[in-house]
Amino acid sequence: MYKVALNFEDGVTRFITTLPMESVADAAYRSGLNIPLDCRDGACGTCKCHCESGSYEMDGYIEDALSDQEAEQQFVLTCRMIPEADCVVTVPASSEVCVRSQQADVHAKLTDINRLSESTLSFTVSGDQVRAMHFLPGQYVNVQVPGTDQSRAYSFSSMVNQDDESVSFLIRVVPEGLMSTYMAENANVGDNITLRGPFGSFYLRDIKRPVLMLAGGTGLAPFLAMLEKIQQDGSEYPIHLIYGVTNDTDLVEMGKLDAFASAIDNFTFSACVASEDSSWPQKGYVTNHMGPGHLHDGDVDIYLCGPPPMVEAVNSFMQEKGIQPASFHYEKFAASK
Repeated sequence: MYKVALNFEDGVTRFITTLPMESVADAAYRSGLNIPLDCRDGACGTCKCHCESGSYEMDGYIEDALSDQEAEQQFVLTCRMIPEADCVVTVPASSEVCVRSQQADVHAKLTDINRLSESTLSFTVSGDQVRAMHFLPGQYVNVQVPGTDQSRAYSFSSMVNQDDESVSFLIRVVPEGLMSTYMAENANVGDNITLRGPFGSFYLRDIKRPVLMLAGGTGLAPFLAMLEKIQQDGSEYPIHLIYGVTNDTDLVEMGKLDAFASAIDNFTFSACVASEDSSWPQKGYVTNHMGPGHLHDGDVDIYLCGPPPMVEAVNSFMQEKGIQPASFHYEKFAASK
């Protein structure tokens, strides 16, 4: 058995003891702590942490979850990490978020479905249980596909509207996708929808310096919730969002971004389209539009939500520029069928 110190980002340290051949994530769970994770199979990367000291064995994961370069830098997937000595592990989440509580199902009604473009739709659910939900802007829930035992993970694209007890989400339309097909072809206003959560360590922290937000496709969703919160609370620091998509039709919710830019004094945004056939004035990837004015010589908190290649591209870009941000929070996602 080995002792593992879990250092959380709010300065709290918790100690756990692992059993022989037990992963850090499982030992934490047994001790009443939830290190954020989705899969337990080394496939999602959600449980990525940094091992500050100690030795361990780790295998059975894919590179999309943890790159070779990250592994060399002692980043670990706690669902696959088996300590071989006492270890110190830094967890990129607050201790409050990781205290295990019973996740209850939230039962709601589907109150709106909106086809925003050929590739994207939004949906809204409401109800008494929705009004009582507590989550941090940027987190997600698992939404059960009606008529099945399958669920899909979606980030909140709004905070809870207390007036009508509602909350909204964005969905990438995937051909033959289980949730996509339901929402596009079979859903009706009034349908019962079950949510479970919230989950995730990707959420808005206290703003203590400039912020750069990088959104890829429907990775825009958590930033819409974050901006709603910032609009409520205000910020004395500049906040810039770069929103990147593949095709012109993937650009959605631009009106909301315009409204946030008008309502939040220090907020600006830009959008870019990768396709060479695009008629949008700004082309290329988000890294083509990350200038020195957005990076503040590293005195910046970066939030990124997008597909794995986008996360790797941003990491490579910052290394090439020699930029080490004050903090870098990211969430990788891939559209699910």
